[in-house]
Amino acid sequence: MKTYVTLRRSGWRSGEELEAAAARSKQVGDEEMADDIRWIRSYVIAEDDGTLGTVCIYQATSPEKIREHADRVGMKADVIVEVAD
Repeated sequence: MKTYVTLRRSGWRSGEELEAAAARSKQVGDEEMADDIRWIRSYVIAEDDGTLGTVCIYQATSPEKIREHADRVGMKADVIVEVAD
């Protein structure tokens, strides 16, 4: 697996929405895609418009698997960048 950083801009209006998405993300990652994706860490970012975004670190078999995970969870994945080192 390679390491990736995923940026999600303005994905949630509240902390409660973000918590629900995080729970779903964990479920999908652990139960449905355990061989393809592993969550490492997330940082919540406050957007200028009052919404919340995230910067997430994953290990995954490919960027496509990160996109598939995001689709299954109902989140977007605005930017996915492979970590070089």
